[in-house]
Amino acid sequence: MAVVLDLLKNDPRPAAPVRLRHPEKAHRPDQPVQARKPDWIRVKAPGSPAYAETRAIVREHGLVTVCEEAGCPNIGECWEKRHATFMIMGDTCTRACAFCNVRTGLPGALDADEPEKIADSVAKLGLHHVVITSVDRDDLADGGAEHFARTIAAIRRRSPQTTVEILTPDFLRKDGALETVVAAKPDVFNHNLETVPGNYLTVRPGARYFHSVRLLQRVKELEPTIFTKSGIMVGLGEERNAVVQLMDDLRSADVDFLTIGQYLQPTKKHHEVVRFIPPDEFKGYETTAYAKGFLLVSATPLTRSSHHAGEDFARLKAARLARLAPAQA
Repeated sequence: MAVVLDLLKNDPRPAAPVRLRHPEKAHRPDQPVQARKPDWIRVKAPGSPAYAETRAIVREHGLVTVCEEAGCPNIGECWEKRHATFMIMGDTCTRACAFCNVRTGLPGALDADEPEKIADSVAKLGLHHVVITSVDRDDLADGGAEHFARTIAAIRRRSPQTTVEILTPDFLRKDGALETVVAAKPDVFNHNLETVPGNYLTVRPGARYFHSVRLLQRVKELEPTIFTKSGIMVGLGEERNAVVQLMDDLRSADVDFLTIGQYLQPTKKHHEVVRFIPPDEFKGYETTAYAKGFLLVSATPLTRSSHHAGEDFARLKAARLARLAPAQA
């Protein structure tokens, strides 16, 4: 597997942004789009006092959160618990993935004070675990790797007891970028595959599937103690066998944690929802993934990469200790 990944990571094809939002033949005729959301993915509208307090802190520092930018359905629940996923390096992405609601275009200059602003917000919110993500910054020589490292360091200075999870772009063709981020030693390194490889040309056209798998594998080679994590959306027309093969690819890269959630179409310009996956099929994916050796699996319609991240980190540590215990006995 590693040999195959090394060959494919040097894929010479260009990775220029493709602004394909509503591709033809995005779903099969025998799987019509279901416009109405089923009851199992309905959520309560946000509005609690704790939600308002979290929003006020975010606004005070002029921060961007993926919770808002991506229209996450769990924002009410997470912000009520004072959990927010901070999105660094602006709100404009250099790519145009067909599933994503984040703005696309030419980003502005980096805010040199942003790492300290993030660290201040983490301290004010009293977070025990924080998730930091970003837009793709293909315009930067290192893809924003140093900015990630500076943000991790700033949080560690202000809140040394806070564990740090990062959700990174793929740093495609940015030599040395991954090494810079790993050297900052986040507790969890997450990079999402988003979908099965057969969907990449229409769903994630600026990325390369095997490059993303190899990136996760390389994290473990550089620092085996870091937990690695990846996630996908289902409901984009993928076959079950392709999802199971993706699990095998991630386990070959020694990925610890897999998340699987229902894709929800942000606007009519984005890729259609081909199918709403019922809860029992998510349960089947969870059972299969655990059988393949993942330390932790979250597979539900409302699962998102950062949903319950703090609780999941505790479960990850416990699962690793449980797995190591027989070997140490």
